[in-house]
Amino acid sequence: MCAVSASLLAIWGCSSAPKFVFKNEPWRADEERQCLSSGYVRANPFLVERVALGGPEPCGAIKPFEMTAVADGHVQLRPPAMVRCPMVPAVERWVRETVRPAARHYLGRDLVELKVAASYSCRAINHVVGGRLSEHGHANALDVSAFILSDAAVVTVKGALRGDARESAFLRAVHDGACQEFSTVLGPNHDRMHHDHFHMDLARHGRDGSNKICK
Repeated sequence: MCAVSASLLAIWGCSSAPKFVFKNEPWRADEERQCLSSGYVRANPFLVERVALGGPEPCGAIKPFEMTAVADGHVQLRPPAMVRCPMVPAVERWVRETVRPAARHYLGRDLVELKVAASYSCRAINHVVGGRLSEHGHANALDVSAFILSDAAVVTVKGALRGDARESAFLRAVHDGACQEFSTVLGPNHDRMHHDHFHMDLARHGRDGSNKICK
């Protein structure tokens, strides 16, 4: 059995190594309950409440949501994203205030779809067995790999950063805007694990939780 810090707990699978380790963080439940009780996030045709997401403790959320679209249904999320309450308004604002305007400004077309590479997944960071539980395991993260435009054109994170100048400018604007909404934003400039998508989450960084990571 692998040694685990006193401040961490571990979940074991069938092997002798833990699937992941995690820290008990009361702020997560407090933050989610505050979001749910505020009434700001409400179920609608594009946002469906789910009872559970599956996976062992501490994965999942108190009351997860399935997001199939944002911006009043004008921008589809495919496949649908499974996220906790605080992620819902963050994704909505990012799409409304950054991604849609950037698509019109740099590409001259409307955004109609986000290609979701990952949302909820009860796993360690970067799928490393024995690593820290990912924000994906808390339904507190979203990975986007491509943006679909109204003429069916596809702007991929992997391809456009070094390609067409307009698409590169669009992706830089999308990335920078994400850094205003999320506490963690990782993309191709971060490491090879993020070479083909933007990772965005609402993890707390720093002693008071106010720091941001934007790469």
